[in-house]
This record gives sequence, C-alpha cells and structure tokens, in this order.
Amino acid sequence: MITNDWARQWAKYSAEKVAVEEFETGRSLTYGMLNDLALKYIDLLTSTYGLGKGDRIAMLAENCLEYIILLSVAQKTGIILVPLNYRLTSREIDFLIGDSEPVLLITESQFFDKIREVPALSDVKYHIDLKDLQEKTAQFMAEPPVDEKDVLVSGTTHADTALIIYTSGTTAFPKGSLYTHGMMFWNSLNTQLRLDITSADRSVNLAPPFHTGNWNVLLTPFLHHGAYTLIMKSFDADKLLEVLDKYKLTLFWAVPTMLKMMADSPLFELADLHRIRYFVVGGEAMPVPLIERWHGKNVPIRQGYGLTEVGPNVTSLNHQDAIRKAGSIGKENFYYRAKLVDENGNEVGPNELGELLLSGPTVTPGYWRNEEATEATIRDGWFHTGDIMRRDEEGFLFVMDRIKNMYISGAENVYPAEVEYLLRSHPAVDSVAIIGVPDEKWGESGMAFIVKRAGHELSEKDVLTFCEGKLAKYKIPKHIVFLTELPKNDAGKIDRLQLRKISESNK
Repeated sequence: MITNDWARQWAKYSAEKVAVEEFETGRSLTYGMLNDLALKYIDLLTSTYGLGKGDRIAMLAENCLEYIILLSVAQKTGIILVPLNYRLTSREIDFLIGDSEPVLLITESQFFDKIREVPALSDVKYHIDLKDLQEKTAQFMAEPPVDEKDVLVSGTTHADTALIIYTSGTTAFPKGSLYTHGMMFWNSLNTQLRLDITSADRSVNLAPPFHTGNWNVLLTPFLHHGAYTLIMKSFDADKLLEVLDKYKLTLFWAVPTMLKMMADSPLFELADLHRIRYFVVGGEAMPVPLIERWHGKNVPIRQGYGLTEVGPNVTSLNHQDAIRKAGSIGKENFYYRAKLVDENGNEVGPNELGELLLSGPTVTPGYWRNEEATEATIRDGWFHTGDIMRRDEEGFLFVMDRIKNMYISGAENVYPAEVEYLLRSHPAVDSVAIIGVPDEKWGESGMAFIVKRAGHELSEKDVLTFCEGKLAKYKIPKHIVFLTELPKNDAGKIDRLQLRKISESNK
C-alpha cells in the first residue's frame, strides 16, 4: 500500500532539515522531529483519548506547529483533523462541532469565550487547552525517539479522509468537504508539476487553518517535497515584505488584495525580493497595473484557480502570459478533465459561456454526512463548480462569474465579475462589487458598490462614462453606491447578502 507518510520518508533522507517554523515564537520542527513527535502523539491520542482510524479531532486555534504534527498523525493513522473557523459566532461553531462529532476538541485560550456557551460541547468526550498540548510537544521533544509504527492509510485513493474542511455558508450552514489522502497526494503532484516545486524552495503560509488554501496550496506540496514553510498567524503587509527577504523565501501565494496592500506599503520600494521565483495568485483576477508593478520589482505573477472541494490547485497561468492573457486563470493542471457545458449539459465552443465541470483524482468524494449536497454537486462523475467560464481559441480559461451571482437584465445574462474587473482598472477605484437588484422596466439592473482609492475623486457620472463604449448597455450598472469598505464574510470574501441589505436602503 502506498501511503502519504511524508514525515517518515523525509526523516530518512533529511532528518535535520527544518520542515516548518513559527514566525511569532521561533519554534521549529525538522523532518526528523516532525516524524518522531507524530509517533509520540499517536501513543497519547490512542492510549489517553481512545482515538482510532476515522475518529475526529477538532481544533479551534490559529496557525501553530501542532496542526502540522496532527496532520502527520492523520497520515499515519487515519484519524481525521477538523480545523474550525474561529471567526464564526458561537452559534455557528456549535453547528460545526455537532456536525463533525469530534472525540477530542483542542481550543486556544483566546477562543474560550466563544466555546463556553456552545451546547454541542457537552457531547465532546475530551476538551483540552492548546497550551497543554504545546507543553506536551516540548516534553516529547526532550524524550528519546520511539520506534516506527505500521501505517493504516492509503495515500493515493479516496479510501481515507485526512481533513474535513467546512465551506462558508451563505443562506445555510456550511458543508463539510471531505479532503482525502488521495486528493492531497494528487494535488501535490499537480502543484509540483506546474509550479516546479523542489526541496530547495521556501515559503510563508499565513492563511487561516480553516481554509483549504492554508493546507493545500503550498503547505502540503512542500511537506511532500521536503521543502521549508514559515507559518504566520496573520497578514501584515509591512512585516511580510521584511519576512520575504529575511527568511530567504522563494515562493509566496496570496490574493490580489494582499499584493495591493504590499505594493502600497512604504517599504515596497526598499524590499529586496531577488530570491523570489514568483508569486502564486488566486481568488480573483489581478488587475494589469498591479501585475506590472510587481513585474517592475522582478517578481513574476502566476495566477490560478481552485476550490475547497477540488484540488485546490486546479489551473495555472504561466507568468509569461500574465499580461498577454490578463484576467485568465490559465489552463487546467495535469491530472484533470475539464469541460464547459450549457444549462442542458452540452459542451460549448470557444468563447461561449458554460459552467466548468471537473473530473479527476483531486475531486472530493462528497460532503460529510450530506448526501443531498453531494448528489447535487457530483453528477455522472463530474463535479459541478457553479462557475461560469469561457475558453478562448488557445485553450485559456476565463472566469466570468458564479452562477448564483448572475442576474438577468432585459432577458440578457449579466455576470458581475466581468463588470467588476473593468471597474477595478479605473485609477480611482480601490475595490468594487456588483449585484442585481429589481428593476420595473428591465426585471433586474446592476447596483455597483465602489470604494474609492485614497486621494482620488470619483462621481457616479465618472463611473458611467468610463463604462460607455467598453460594455454593452445592459451590463452598465444603473445604480452606483459609494462605501468606505466592502462588507466581508467570515471567509474574507465579499458578503453579497449584506450588500443586498444595503441596496434596499439605496434604491
């Protein structure tokens, strides 16, 4: 049986090499230490807490080494790790705990108040403080190594689940996406093949641990390839510019908003980034002026696309094409089948709009205890992403929008992302989001919520004039609302439900 016991393998080859390091504390683990600590944790978890294959450990904490140790435990035993979203309310966390039914819950002290009144806590057999676990880590590090154990997990198939990652809900509670050891293996191969990852690479990971990006954009591929990862608890533009140089990092993944904040930092011009091979960017299309600014610092931009349930590293756009194919997410990575289909399931032609469907070994087998959601999303072996795209004559994919964000104006489909992308290119626009609102004449029309760039003036007339000649008339927003900032949900994405509430008072 082929396994994903990566710590065990790298402990054989590079036991003294640092695998992960905590920025805030300086704590670090070599591959040899990571493997040995995982083995000692297995003894603790099985003997003290009675955990076995398929049991869940839930964790409510910011980034720390213990997450990495428990991932290695999962790779050896089949115990499932459930990272909980600490940005949620107590009510929402109660749902996650009740749904995942962990045997053990680990909570960082700063989140005790959130967990104290959670009814589902009474059904959790063991609840411990992260601080106690960190003390156990220090104790284990001072003890002699222990013997290897047999691995119980298949590393290349969907037979065993490694993580349950809850996707953010909008109108309902989150769904627990099953992330298997096989998905982790094939995602790592896809990532390495397209990003040329080697054991010499070094990166920083600062996404929250309840996001798949934290685990699977670069961290798990780096663990698979014996590379180095610095973990940080949060994003700070100034601090990160210093970290990129100080820690001799070679790769970094981010969303455009982060790179914009870094480019606007007073430290940007002074930053020495000569070791960076490129930045990996996802989440949304990166504006050309921002790409050019980073290219001016000799930092190439590699854009891509992914989902919690698939990959997440689904596509990649070579940095050589960043300007030529601006707005594109590139082409699908190695081990994928992808197609665009219309509402009847028929494949569409070049430059025609269709929903992206994906198939391959990185697609989730489904949602935790949610057959209805699984059957609605995975049909005939294809995962329905809900994303509307087009593929140009050269095979490059462009995200047009989410199906659920589309609105119909005068019998014409309007995809807000297309209009938002254009408006973000205006020098006075800092950020923008568009929703469809009721319109007596056209059924629906667009309402644009715009945050102005500091020091710039912008009027409703300016916005409409800018759109004229660049967009079909039915795509031009009819209503313009200026905000100081766009509302975000717990996942850090634009909260369109909140925008809809704001729209009701601005019509």
